[in-house]
Amino acid sequence: MFNAKSLPQAADTELLARGLESWQRRAEDSGDMELAEFARTYAADETGGALLRAILGNSPFLGQALLKEQAFFRQVATLGFDAAFMDLLEGLWAEVGGATTTDRLMKALRVAKRRAALLIAAADIAEAWTLEQVTGALSQLAEAALRLTARHLLRQLAAKGDIRLPDAENDPEAGSGLIVLAMGKFGALELNYSSDIDLIVLYDDGVVQARDPDEMTRTFVRLARDLVRIMEERTVDGYVFRTDLRLRPDPGATPLAVSVSAAEAYYGSLGQNWERAAMIKARPVAGDRKAGQDFMGLIRHFIWRRSLDFAAIQDIHSIKRQIGAHKGHRDKAVNGHDIKLGRGGIREIEFFAQTQQLIYGGRDPHLRTPATMMALDALVAAGRVGEDAAEDLKAAYRFLRRVEHRVQMVDDQQTHKLPVDDKGVASIATFLGYADADTFRTELLATLGRVEDRYAALFEEAPPLSGPGNLVFTGTEDDPDTITTLRGLGFQNPSAVAAQIRAWHHGRYRATRSTRARELLTELVPTLLAALGGTAQPDQAFLKFDEFLSRLPAGVQLFSLFYANPKLLELVALIMGTAPRLADSLSRRPSQLDAVLTPGFFDHLPNAQELREGLFRQLADAHHFEEVLDLTRRWTSDQRLRAGIQILRHLTDGDQCGPFLTEVADTALTVLHERVEAEFALRHGRFETGSDDGTGMAILAMGRLGAGSLSLGSDLDLITVYQVPDGSDQSNGPKPLSPSEYFIRLTQRLINAITVPTAEGALYEVDMRLRPSGNKGPLAVSLDAFTRYQHESAWTWEHMALTRARVLTGPPALRTRLAEAIHAVLVQPRDPDKLLADVADMRVRMDKEHHTKDPWSVKHVRGGMVDIQFLVQYLTLRHAADHPGILDPNTTGALARLRDTGLLDAADADALIDIHRLWRRVQAFLRLTVEGEVKVAEAPPALRLALAEAVGHGLDFDAAEAKIRAAAAQAHALFRKVVEEPAARPPAPAP
Repeated sequence: MFNAKSLPQAADTELLARGLESWQRRAEDSGDMELAEFARTYAADETGGALLRAILGNSPFLGQALLKEQAFFRQVATLGFDAAFMDLLEGLWAEVGGATTTDRLMKALRVAKRRAALLIAAADIAEAWTLEQVTGALSQLAEAALRLTARHLLRQLAAKGDIRLPDAENDPEAGSGLIVLAMGKFGALELNYSSDIDLIVLYDDGVVQARDPDEMTRTFVRLARDLVRIMEERTVDGYVFRTDLRLRPDPGATPLAVSVSAAEAYYGSLGQNWERAAMIKARPVAGDRKAGQDFMGLIRHFIWRRSLDFAAIQDIHSIKRQIGAHKGHRDKAVNGHDIKLGRGGIREIEFFAQTQQLIYGGRDPHLRTPATMMALDALVAAGRVGEDAAEDLKAAYRFLRRVEHRVQMVDDQQTHKLPVDDKGVASIATFLGYADADTFRTELLATLGRVEDRYAALFEEAPPLSGPGNLVFTGTEDDPDTITTLRGLGFQNPSAVAAQIRAWHHGRYRATRSTRARELLTELVPTLLAALGGTAQPDQAFLKFDEFLSRLPAGVQLFSLFYANPKLLELVALIMGTAPRLADSLSRRPSQLDAVLTPGFFDHLPNAQELREGLFRQLADAHHFEEVLDLTRRWTSDQRLRAGIQILRHLTDGDQCGPFLTEVADTALTVLHERVEAEFALRHGRFETGSDDGTGMAILAMGRLGAGSLSLGSDLDLITVYQVPDGSDQSNGPKPLSPSEYFIRLTQRLINAITVPTAEGALYEVDMRLRPSGNKGPLAVSLDAFTRYQHESAWTWEHMALTRARVLTGPPALRTRLAEAIHAVLVQPRDPDKLLADVADMRVRMDKEHHTKDPWSVKHVRGGMVDIQFLVQYLTLRHAADHPGILDPNTTGALARLRDTGLLDAADADALIDIHRLWRRVQAFLRLTVEGEVKVAEAPPALRLALAEAVGHGLDFDAAEAKIRAAAAQAHALFRKVVEEPAARPPAPAP
């Protein structure tokens, strides 16, 4: 069962001698010959004798329990620790699980506690159980005691007629409305050896069947008071558990038992961050389990906020500091050190995990585990904590909990402090199995140091937010040294900057009205000004940040985020100084900055599979359609922000981001299509499928979406096409619709789901004008009507648009048929002269409408994107009948196919591919950094420099513009050669 040689020696030989003498004498005096024989043989046995000496020579409390419970200990020795513990719990339930008296219940619980304490301590000392088994067994015992007590008290209330229970005799807890939440270590199944149990007692006022609803509070307060008395009142048999109810909502002003309605209102409006941390470990352990789980569901969003909450770090860390200050443990001395609350102690390990759980658990449900070591493992798996750090902390946690248990086992004292004298520390060292006290001291100090280092790296050693010089913004006049400092930072109008910062401190914006927000801002201002001063245009960057601040609904959350991540301020400064579109986006949704802190944000952009998995993780917590809309918008915004920042920092460019942004849109549309159809079907049903799975609606992506080249500001060009089996005239729902009406309404619902502004804004703008007959045609079109229109009525420009079509969603058979129908249209033979004339005429008309000579207007300038796309679409439609392999919705992909097929000169094709990619880089950067009409000539120097970098690494602005002009001239020349000049020639005479 265990190794005798690994057991600790006796620290007190006199105590041991008395204990061994009493062990034998008690057994002989019992009159039980078999017990007396067991006592002799067990003491003489090498293994048994070693365990007896370890217990009797180190713990007066356990020695007394051992002498009182010799018969029980014989059972433990016979059955083994595991089986004996299960027998103990089963026997307790058999004895007082049914109707019983209060006195009998109290005695049974206390005897069971004494026996369990002896059993668990022996298993711990013998190292037969792991830490998890030891703390789990203590927690199981507490849960059994609470359940038995709750059942007893509920039966009493039912017998008096105060409440009605669905099954008072067999299962009084079920349907009772009583909720007993285990908090802290009890909730996490981590009770220590002499721990009290932290509880919250609630009653569900929507479930309780009370005789007098007005007396409900008094009824459950009496129950809570009786429960505490039964648990902790000391009798001749001792006590069960010390009980603490102070973790309930606002304990100074609320009764011992709180209604669910009151608790929900409290956590929804007044709940503190430390209470969120406490609720991580909350677990219903007694009473109505369903009501308990329902309550935990109610406060789920209080505990796990979807936006990263760095204010929680500040609050919880301050709590830790207050505990340390109050307890007086500033230095890590061994004598008298508090293993739980002292520096490097258990509390620091718990807070290390809890703070990060609070910050990231709202987005990652895998982090919502109450147990400390499991939480550390989850944080490692999520990439939030390094494996080395977690292993250090887990090893320290096991070691410190073991020390804590030995300290508590000595006299069953609720203490976490080591003895204050050398002799006491030496005794604990011996009880832990150390040969000498110095070895224990060395290992303890090393462990405390490792914990403190890990904790300090997370909290206490953050870079100081200090400034480069004098920065004083009090009073009403400028401080001269402050003006000098601001000017040195690069601000051209330091007086205006100083005046505006004073306005912040006067609380003129909502974000700076609270005392806490202004305190944080005071600490942040030096770092903020240094970051803004590092941009090419500090004054403009400051004004943008001021505008950003003015739009914030509150400031503490964001300022705490900046405080915890000073480097994030540098990124925000870059955005404010260079990218007004991103700045406006952040002003509307500051929580987008959460995404910047996710691991790998600046690494490669995720692929399609990673995007799908990311969105599905976000939606795993969604219970309503509105949540799906909000979460999809938030996820999409985060991905766009990621792409935008990577473009801004030249980690990628607009051309490389096109496929990524397309995959983001594809993923969001696929999810929304599925969810909208499911919601719609609840009311209107579906159409019975035919012999295959082609019944339903497909989304046809057009334009940039179809071509796989979305930009940050792109809208979505969509067409919806449906198919139903022949003879289907109505859907099969409660409110049936004809096929046409059904899919038109479904399309409207889908467009609304994409475009309607929710709390998270709109997802995308949608353009449906490319559908058959444009705005005059139905919103959704059948596959037959779509095919017929394309063959009989479509204009040349519609077929040009069709070259960029891509079937996105829908039943597999419908998607296949739609793709085949489009392919058949594109490969049909055409009159080349008419096609050429149509394309040239359309380009002339478009140029009249959008004519520009600005080379940076890369879409419409001659030689720009439109010229290249028209050239590609013309050649595709002209030659697809003979060369169907050239079909590719992407412009650069189609150019490569035209080149490889010999339909376009290789040098010309390669030049157009390079130019089109250049246009996409320039356009993406301009859409990111410039609002409204592009006027690059009037742009600030910083923007022009950044734009030049997007054109070519190391170029200055003049060289970049020269490259742009040359590229446009080359592309325009090729368009003229392929389209305009042949179109201008007189048609060849008819043969």
